[in-house]
Amino acid sequence: MTAEGTGAKWELPDDDAYAQMLHASDLWRGPCIRSMIRSLDLPASSCGLDAGCGIGRHTLWMVEAVGPAGHVTGVDLSPGFVERASRMAEQAGLSDSASFQQGDLNHLPFDDDSFDWLWSADTIYFGPSAEGYAAEDPLPLIRELSRVVKPGGSVYLIYCTAQNLLPGYPLLEARLNAASAAAEPFVRQNRPKLHCLRALEWLRDAGLESLSACAVADGVHAPLDDELKNALTGLLQWRWGADPVSKLSSQDAAEYQRLCSPDSPDFILNLPDYFTFFTCSIFSARVVG
Repeated sequence: MTAEGTGAKWELPDDDAYAQMLHASDLWRGPCIRSMIRSLDLPASSCGLDAGCGIGRHTLWMVEAVGPAGHVTGVDLSPGFVERASRMAEQAGLSDSASFQQGDLNHLPFDDDSFDWLWSADTIYFGPSAEGYAAEDPLPLIRELSRVVKPGGSVYLIYCTAQNLLPGYPLLEARLNAASAAAEPFVRQNRPKLHCLRALEWLRDAGLESLSACAVADGVHAPLDDELKNALTGLLQWRWGADPVSKLSSQDAAEYQRLCSPDSPDFILNLPDYFTFFTCSIFSARVVG
């Protein structure tokens, strides 16, 4: 799930740190993603591509969906992630049904019409370009993804589109969301078409058909075991960045630190009745043919 765009790559943490983040995200939203995969009713024995596979967990979940006669290929920009994913497949006894290779989504290392369907989760973003906040065109990348899918095959773009992490503090959470790095390009310059919630427009403009979109919701509540609490702690930091307080009022910054610091006696994840919910959205279309 390496973030890519049509211009410069977003700067990401090193492989180890980002792999840990991907593992943590699968802990809290794994049931939601697996439910989404089941809803696609992927054809048995089909061959699919997980574009931007990260450490490969989604790839293996899709292998389960297509059955032993099917095959899912994962591709990621990071050789380290490809190595991790291959090792995970081997440990799960799925090496015959899942394979991984390094590659750039802007120039996929596959022939035309190679796959029955394509899945890409939290991968295709159009953030700041090398020139600053100039608009980028989603169409070349969407067309490149579509190129490797057979006529009549499906393209699925998946995003985590909403979270409610601070129950009881809606104003603070709204201000944190507005101050996040993900929102900054849309604050500095109005480029609504580049937001992931406009993905249906990208797919339509790229010439795909039978467009659809839906959201799947799930939630997590206390009591939280240590692994899940650590994963949600990482989510708080990932969602709002390492230092969101510089963009907040002094009062909001103090409230953020009180609620979101694991060392605080008021750390929100320690609430005996803590609850968070989130949504994952899927945008799908078919390749004309």
